[in-house]
Amino acid sequence: MTLLTDLADPRSKRSKSAHKIAACVVANPEAVLSATTAALAASAGVSEPTVNRFCTGLGYKGFPDFKLALAAELARKQPRMTRNIEANDSVGAVVAKIFESTQASLGGTLEQLDLAALQDVVAALANARSIIFCGLGASASVAIDAQHKFLRFHTPVASHTDIINQRMVATGLDPQDCIVCISYSGRTHAMVELAELAATSGCHVVGITAPGSPLANACTLALSVENDEDTDVYTPMTSRIAQLVILDILATCLALQQGEAFSDHLRRVKYNLRLTRRQ
Repeated sequence: MTLLTDLADPRSKRSKSAHKIAACVVANPEAVLSATTAALAASAGVSEPTVNRFCTGLGYKGFPDFKLALAAELARKQPRMTRNIEANDSVGAVVAKIFESTQASLGGTLEQLDLAALQDVVAALANARSIIFCGLGASASVAIDAQHKFLRFHTPVASHTDIINQRMVATGLDPQDCIVCISYSGRTHAMVELAELAATSGCHVVGITAPGSPLANACTLALSVENDEDTDVYTPMTSRIAQLVILDILATCLALQQGEAFSDHLRRVKYNLRLTRRQ
């Protein structure tokens, strides 16, 4: 979890004064970088010692150390601030902005990635009798790509991008199965309901979605993909690439668990695929 994400979380256990300081930082982090301890204390309506206790409580040596960490985070996020495409942008500007926003999205996903949750998901996939990938809209192509990656394993795998088929499949799952629900926003009614339906079977329900979203809350395991992409207006781009990277990580970690015998299997798969191509 990033510093600003942590400060913005209303569930964090902090004193009333600490919440006031956190709110000031989240509201205008750039201003905090040039603020004195006294200025931040005045803005938050607390004392200067309270600001110092707030910083040390977060693990920093004091307010200057806190500002250094905040500056580093804002620097990492900077590419996202320049990514909005304008009507008069040149082709070169469009190329630069999309590459910058993609790099920032991947960097943010890396920062947020919960390694313990990732290990739990890999274990669930490794022990599953079957794996089902589900996505709708822009996430449908991600589910199909996941099926392509996981077909190399011995576990039966399928992807479903039609909600009727998804609900039928979810109805027949049991605790030995694993279903992966993919949604950038995590607010699509059909996908949330699918996760809830699958959960009644007792199977592992994995979400690749926004943290704290309705879908994340409906899943038994969730991997977070979050950035500031406006999917209410635009088709998801950078978030979709982050989802694909998460699936690459899962497939690679799962392959590493299979041992040397699985390497022989992958070589046979590669050999048989080679036969489909003209020399």
